[in-house]
Amino acid sequence: MSGELPTATSTTYKPGEGSMLALTFQGTKDVQLSEVARPTVTDPTDIVIRNTAVTVCGSDLHLYHNVIPNLKKGDILGHEGTGIVEQVGASVTKFKPGDRVVAAFNIACGSCRYCKEKLFTMCDRTNSSAQMEQLYGQKLGGVLGYSHLLGGYAGTQAEYFRVPFGDVNCFHVPETVSDEKAIMMADITLTAYHTVVDIDFKEGETAAIWGAGPIGQLVAQWLVRVFHAKQVILIDNVAARLQWAKDKLGNISTINFDVTPDVVAEILKKCPGGVDVSFDTAGARYAKSLAHKAMQMVGAETDTSENLNEAIRATRKFGRISVIADYVGQCNAFEIGALMEKGIMLKGNGQAPVQAYMEQVFKDYVVPGKFDPTLVLTHRFKLEDIPKVYKAFDEKRTDDSKGGIPIIKTFIETKASKPKAPGTPALSSVPGF
Repeated sequence: MSGELPTATSTTYKPGEGSMLALTFQGTKDVQLSEVARPTVTDPTDIVIRNTAVTVCGSDLHLYHNVIPNLKKGDILGHEGTGIVEQVGASVTKFKPGDRVVAAFNIACGSCRYCKEKLFTMCDRTNSSAQMEQLYGQKLGGVLGYSHLLGGYAGTQAEYFRVPFGDVNCFHVPETVSDEKAIMMADITLTAYHTVVDIDFKEGETAAIWGAGPIGQLVAQWLVRVFHAKQVILIDNVAARLQWAKDKLGNISTINFDVTPDVVAEILKKCPGGVDVSFDTAGARYAKSLAHKAMQMVGAETDTSENLNEAIRATRKFGRISVIADYVGQCNAFEIGALMEKGIMLKGNGQAPVQAYMEQVFKDYVVPGKFDPTLVLTHRFKLEDIPKVYKAFDEKRTDDSKGGIPIIKTFIETKASKPKAPGTPALSSVPGF
């Protein structure tokens, strides 16, 4: 099957007056800041936003490495954005120009079966990709700036961006919430929340988290500060990231698998019998062994099963594994026997339906200060430096000018950005440049 399927909204935007700067894909590990046409209202449900904050997500690195199918040269990347409403379509009722908003990373129509069930990322009417339908059996909803496999929509790493079905996919930012916090609500804060609630994590349970990137660290914060886990173990091989999490959260333990290669044995030592719930937040691209690196290199597999296999062995009998990490295709040597015999539930979380959580999490956790999305915010850079940010983030650089702080999550300011919020990182140059 090839070609495009019909959608309920335009997947490309109508050029408006003037131009803007936008981060565009040019090839593997090649992203450039380009001058492109500014978007204008294309469909009556559209909202056009003037960005006051941009960021780079860990999942953007899959695009950077060109491992997500159907990327095209010139595609505008990015799926997280917050800012000021510039224009609204004739059918928009909840917003007006000048409103301060954050946009969901995904595009939902609001009226299909899945949207009515609040499973917004499974929207039936916003993804034109016949390729995804062929690969997965059904297509998912569209996503901003995330390849033509997910609709081919222009992304948010730009001075302006368009949001189809704006009344469904945009949300007012509470007055007391800074842009530094608001940008974290477009995806990662609610993605981390989703993996915890989707696996039905209960107070007093134990957990292990594979991956100390932005999602893994926010999952750890949800577990420690809100869901009151008995024990949380965070696994990675970037010592600075592990130390950052310990410094910020305190009540966690860590495993550096470069120092302690037998991760399962160490988890069972810390938590005899295995943890109640394991979380895979690392992603399929990070193969550890030479065998899996070779298989990925020659195309024998797209995704590595190593983290999942460790999780199966480290999880207690009749425990649960929650998979929020991005997996794309197929993996080899998956230990399905252990999964079945131990009675473990392996739960793919899907892309987080952030629209279902946005207002509640703002009201119950972010505004009262029970959860701090900026725990993972380590740097502030200019939009002009965003190609350098991709390279530094991908290489997991640390910032020697700030005492070896790792690059975890960055605030990318635009010409429309406000001065930095108190307690957040100051503007700086990108480490290594």
